[in-house]
Amino acid sequence: MTALQEYQRLECTGLWRDGPEAQRREVIVSFGDATLVISETRSGRALTHWSLPAVVRLPGPALPARFAPAADAEEELEIEDEAMVAAIAKVHHLIEARRPHPGRLRRALLGGALAAVLGALVFWMPDALVRHTAASLPFAKRQEIGRAALADLARLTGTPCASPEGQEALARLHERLLGPAGEIFVVPEGIGRSLALPGGLVVLGRTLVEGADAAEIVAGEVLATDLAATLDDPLVTVLRQAGLRATFTLLTTGDLPQGAVAGAGEALLGRERPVPAQTALV
Repeated sequence: MTALQEYQRLECTGLWRDGPEAQRREVIVSFGDATLVISETRSGRALTHWSLPAVVRLPGPALPARFAPAADAEEELEIEDEAMVAAIAKVHHLIEARRPHPGRLRRALLGGALAAVLGALVFWMPDALVRHTAASLPFAKRQEIGRAALADLARLTGTPCASPEGQEALARLHERLLGPAGEIFVVPEGIGRSLALPGGLVVLGRTLVEGADAAEIVAGEVLATDLAATLDDPLVTVLRQAGLRATFTLLTTGDLPQGAVAGAGEALLGRERPVPAQTALV
């Protein structure tokens, strides 16, 4: 050990006794192999070896410093040499630091496992809560949220077509393609082709409707949009935008907080529509 090599030649005198009733005697104190060697002053014969990791400093003044080979030992050593006192403290600290500490490893492993669990909760729990909430809502509530999202979307796309003739035609188209649930809307701008909203709502861009050469093109777009919504639920996008607190409120009370759907339009426009497999379109 480097520290022991550094202090190999360091020695000093001290007062040692081997028991509480014994007479103190002058000795030579030096370092051995991870030990503190206490020797006779005249002959140099070693009287005892103290294990450095076990050496304890007893309460008392800074100098002379009092040491014992263990907390409950009867032996005692007094040293007035400041260099030796500092060397004992340093070497004792280095040896203690290099000893294995199973408790530290156990705490480190436990801390790592706890951090992994917390990390999993932080990254997995929010999305799981959103998806669970979306899957548990009845259709009527999904459609209510879809209409709120449509109102927010109108800030970006303009108000959907409201003419009686247009709405009647869209209702017939939806009835033939998707059944009675849900609705189809046409907006003047902001949507190139189509967009799915929660509750079976399909929003078409006016450029698609007016530029289609045949009604089948519009019908195919409606079917593709509705199918894409089954692959990637637009309600999940709306709830992610609303946030965890609003989602939890919806799950526990059945209603979203006021204004929770704000920003849903941007979120829905910004998401990529999944491409259905060819077999799903047949």
